[in-house]
Amino acid sequence: MAFKVPNPDAYAFLDDYRGKVFTGTWPTVVEMFEISCMRFGSRPCFKAFHPKELSLTYDEVRQKVLQISNYLLATGVRKGDKIAVSGKNSPEWAVAYLAVLYAGAVVVPLDITYNDTDMETLMAFGGVSRIFIDADRIESIGTKTGKLSLVEKYSLEENSRSYTYLFDLKAEGQYTPDKAAEDDVAAILFTSGTTGVPKGVQLTHSNLVSDCYLAQCLMKLYPEDVFYAILPLHHAYTMLAVFFETISVGASCVFGKRLVVPQVLKELKMGKVTMFLAVPLLFNKLLSALMNGVRKKGIVVYGLIRAMMGVSGFLKKVFHIKVGKKWFGFLLRQLSLENARICICGGGPLPPSTFKMFNELGIDFVQGYGLTETSPITHLNPVEAYNEASVGHNIPQVEVRIVDPDADGNGVIHVRGPVVMRGYYNNPEATREVLDADGWLNTGDVGYQRDGYLFLTGRAKNVIVTEGGKNVFPEEVEDHFQLHYDVDQICVCGYVVDPREKSEGIAAVIYPSADCRKAHPSDLEEHINSIVSLVNRELQSYKKITKVIISDEPLAMTSTKKVKRFEVRKAFEKELSGK
Repeated sequence: MAFKVPNPDAYAFLDDYRGKVFTGTWPTVVEMFEISCMRFGSRPCFKAFHPKELSLTYDEVRQKVLQISNYLLATGVRKGDKIAVSGKNSPEWAVAYLAVLYAGAVVVPLDITYNDTDMETLMAFGGVSRIFIDADRIESIGTKTGKLSLVEKYSLEENSRSYTYLFDLKAEGQYTPDKAAEDDVAAILFTSGTTGVPKGVQLTHSNLVSDCYLAQCLMKLYPEDVFYAILPLHHAYTMLAVFFETISVGASCVFGKRLVVPQVLKELKMGKVTMFLAVPLLFNKLLSALMNGVRKKGIVVYGLIRAMMGVSGFLKKVFHIKVGKKWFGFLLRQLSLENARICICGGGPLPPSTFKMFNELGIDFVQGYGLTETSPITHLNPVEAYNEASVGHNIPQVEVRIVDPDADGNGVIHVRGPVVMRGYYNNPEATREVLDADGWLNTGDVGYQRDGYLFLTGRAKNVIVTEGGKNVFPEEVEDHFQLHYDVDQICVCGYVVDPREKSEGIAAVIYPSADCRKAHPSDLEEHINSIVSLVNRELQSYKKITKVIISDEPLAMTSTKKVKRFEVRKAFEKELSGK
């Protein structure tokens, strides 16, 4: 049966504003926000509970954005200037972002976890002239490399002694910006490290706005929705799927500053969050802790609840009858998800078991897929027709092809459409490596398609080639550990078995959870090996783990909680090589 787009008229309302607020195919980000202010001016827009409560309506946000953008214009900012925003998630971060765009400038969102030298390197490469940044970093930034002595700095927090707080930036008189067009670059997002030539993804206004509205064709959003921004806003996933989606429909957004589970649960409850977007690590931790608690109530209770979950999932999947929230409300309250309408997982593949169990509990839980280079959403599972093993169906106007598929249909995923980036900033060689003349982007991911749904296998660059010549993707193996409560982190990688044949075995570097280390002080290695043995029974013979390394320290991770494979391999080089 042909796939039916659930919400084909998601952006039909834009026709009422075409020719009045905007003239192109898509409004710019500025025009999109202006439209939302016209429609929802008095509705709540941004909210935060920590360190103090702050709540702003759409009209109040607009007033502050205009005030700050006018200051920028008064002090010399011109169209196309690069201005960085870096800090913990907050309403101020979002206001600064919009103010830069209102001034006709380009936003450069930077990871606040970068050290000063790395951040300055990226700022210098990107030609950044000003930065909005947290108070605890504002004094030191710009002093390390000697390349940024003239950079202007503004504080995103009130407790900065020497620098002006964002909301206090004011100018006499009114200044008119040279407005950006829909095809102008709106943001430059740096995707990888600071060694070599940095890769700054240039996303245009139309890239971002088209992605925002096209994704809604597969998922209906409402002004009454409350989003939760807990993952870093500099990352494309949260920037688009939380921040932009919020302001496109007149919804509200709660900003969380720290990815600490007790605080997350508190803010989910206080904010009455309906749209919770996170990464596999967080969803797996929440689910593992929940089910571990159920297990402690005894085998009978655990068996009964799992059986009821199975019935709930069957009724929902087959008959679209939703009983999970009624049956398991007491469990959802433990996760502060009693108000959740939809949970979305992105930023990496999720095991079908996690996907399935959340839906059994009564949450409309789906996952999506995309890259920074694609704004980022290219695929999304509709809640009406989700596939637990898939990262989703391609959104309208996004084309997908599988290049050089093997016998199982697995090949490199290429995409094309209005969401694909302009290219890498000042890096034409890197751009040509991934983006061809016809607009096809090589994602670097491997997978296959079925009925328009995409199934990921792994990253092409991470592939392990075994002695039998089989290709194994680490992500496939790692997925089997995601609900093992005693495994806090895992990184699967290859190690050389036969240098002449260049064949590899499969190793697992594991950092056990704190509870596991406490419960198994003398037999930790034996216990972890027993978990690996259990997983090996689930795996095909050529995917079985043959070397286990237990780490005494947490594995290096990105700000979106992905293990840094290169750094892990480097740290355990001797163990992996057998030296």
